Amino acid sequence: MLIIVIGLVIFFGLHSIRLIAPQWRETSMARHGALRWKMRFGMLTLIAAAFIVMGYMQVRLEPVWLWFPPVWTRHLAGLLVLVALFFAGSALVPNTTMKNKMGYPMLIAVKLWAFAHLISNGTLADAIIFGSFLVWSIVSFAVYRRRDRKAGVVYKASDESTVPMNLIAFVFAMVSWFTIVFYLHEAILGVSPLV
Repeated sequence: MLIIVIGLVIFFGLHSIRLIAPQWRETSMARHGALRWKMRFGMLTLIAAAFIVMGYMQVRLEPVWLWFPPVWTRHLAGLLVLVALFFAGSALVPNTTMKNKMGYPMLIAVKLWAFAHLISNGTLADAIIFGSFLVWSIVSFAVYRRRDRKAGVVYKASDESTVPMNLIAFVFAMVSWFTIVFYLHEAILGVSPLV
């Protein structure tokens, strides 16, 4: 469990810098160069993710059950993850309706992903991992939206130019979902979401 906690602390420490020090990222990128900064950030994020996955694999051998989710929660989780992947695609693709209207579709994606896994898994490790991601994404979304309101940020209305971008986000979601469900989830975590 300690490995999971270390991974989560590293991950949320990195991804909460903008919550605590909004200008630090831009200042660091200007000082060290954007590419170098992004490579370091990406490497530390991968290390944190590796700690979380390794820790999860260890505690899965002797799980501490908090509840036993019914089978239907897995089906609901699959649907929620598909919607989460659409929001993730909307964050990655420029000029999508979700990005224009919501401002932070990646945080909405994390909320949905974490909630889906929280309701469909009942161990202590699942509650710690997915519960912490859910809380972090809720807090982050609220802080960023509050800052935007104070700064007078106005979210754009959707128009015809967003339709092709939304379609690309949808295709991204479908391809990603099928890849994760039928291959990656089991290959990385050793658990098929179809079982």
